[in-house]
Amino acid sequence: MIDIIKLLKENERLSAYRVSEKATSSYELFFVHKKLETVRSTDTSSTRVTVYVKHGEFLGDSTFEILQSDDEKSANGKIDAAINRAALVFNRPYELPPCGTLDETLPSNLYDFDEKTLGAEIAKAVFAADNEENCSLNAVEIFIYKEKTHVLNSNGVDKTQNNARVMIEAIPTFTDEKLSVELYEDYRFTEFNPQKLTAEIARKIKEVKDRALATKPQTPLKTNVLLRNSEIYGVLLELLMSLNYSAVYAHANPFKIGDDIQQNGDGDKLTITMKAMIAGSENSAFFDEDGSSLKDVKVIDGGIVKNYYGTYRFGQYLGVDEPSGNLRLAKLEKGSLKREELNKEPYIECVSLSGIQLDIFNDYIGGEIRLAYLCDKNTKTPITSITMSAKLSDVLKTVKLSDTEDVFVGYEGPDLMLLKDVNIL
Repeated sequence: MIDIIKLLKENERLSAYRVSEKATSSYELFFVHKKLETVRSTDTSSTRVTVYVKHGEFLGDSTFEILQSDDEKSANGKIDAAINRAALVFNRPYELPPCGTLDETLPSNLYDFDEKTLGAEIAKAVFAADNEENCSLNAVEIFIYKEKTHVLNSNGVDKTQNNARVMIEAIPTFTDEKLSVELYEDYRFTEFNPQKLTAEIARKIKEVKDRALATKPQTPLKTNVLLRNSEIYGVLLELLMSLNYSAVYAHANPFKIGDDIQQNGDGDKLTITMKAMIAGSENSAFFDEDGSSLKDVKVIDGGIVKNYYGTYRFGQYLGVDEPSGNLRLAKLEKGSLKREELNKEPYIECVSLSGIQLDIFNDYIGGEIRLAYLCDKNTKTPITSITMSAKLSDVLKTVKLSDTEDVFVGYEGPDLMLLKDVNIL
C-alpha cells in the first residue's frame, strides 16, 4: 500500500493532517432453528485521511478515504481535491491534539479463547435458553470481532488500541394456532459470561410470548413507570448531549454549570461521570477519533451540573485547559430503590419502547410502549399499545434509582429507574 504519510508531508498546501486506520477481523456464525448454516471469516481495513488548511482567519478541513487500489497518483489527486474543499470551510482556528504515543489493548476475557471455541461456547449459552413452550429462536447470528485502531497526526500523535467484542443478533419467536410474534434482540459485550447471556436470552424469549398475550389496558391512567437499563441509557444520552462542549459553544445547552437539574426534589440525586472505560462495554477506549487521550470527568454531582465534556477542538474554543476528549460512556451512581419496595403501589414496568423521547427545552419525557407489565402486588399482566408522557422537570425531582447495577452498551449504573405519576394513554 502507498505511504500516505509521506505524500501528506510532501504537500505544501496543507497545514495539518490526521490519518485514522482500522483493521478488523471477524469470525461469524449463522444459525437457523439451531442449525449452523454458515461460518464466515473476514478481514477488512480502512484508511481515512483528514486534511486541514489555514486560509485567512479560518481553518478548513476535509476527509477522504484511501483505498487498497489507490496508487500515488490517485492518492495525490484525492489530497489536492480535499485541500480545495477545505478552503471552502470557515471554522474558527484550533490546534490538533499534541504529540503522544500509545500501543495498548483494552481488557477483555475474549482473548482467553480461540475463535472457534468462543463461537461454540457462545452458541451453547444462547441455545440453552431455547426451551419455552411455543417459542423458538428462529435465527441467531454471532459476530466475534477483533479490531485495531491507529491514529496519527501532524503534531506527532501515534496511538494504537486493540479491542475484542461480540455482537449477537437473535430473533425469538412465539407461534400458536392463532398468531406468530417475533422480537429482535441485539446483544453486545466484551466480557463473556455464559450464565448472564443465557439469562438474557431466556428473558427475551419469555417476553416474546408475553407480547403475543399482551392486551391494551383501560386508559387514561396515571401511575408510576419503571424503566430498564436501555431506556435509562436513552434518558442519560439526551441529558448529557446538552453538556457537551459543542452544545455549550453553540449556546444550545439548557443546563449550565451550577444548575440544579432536579430543582432540589426529594428523589434520588443524580451523579453522572463520563468515562473512558467501563468493563464489558464495547465503547471503552484509550483515545478518541482525534487521537486525544480520554479523561474521566464528573459532569453532574448530586443533581448539580459541575463540568462539561467533549472534543479537543471544542474544548479549546471554550478555553478548557485539559479537554476530556470525546467520551462515549456514562456511569450513573446507584440509588436507594429496592425491588421489594416496588410492590407498595401499582406500577408499569416497560420492556420495549419505540424509543424514549426527551425534549429538555419543552420539558417533556415520553414514548410509545410496545410491551410492558402492569404490576400490582403479586400480579404481572402483559400490556401493549399505550404511550407515556410527563413533565421532565417533575420526573427528575422525584426519580428513584435501583441499588443494583448493570452494563448496557455505553452505560453503567442502576438497572431500574422509577418515574413517578406518569400519564398513560
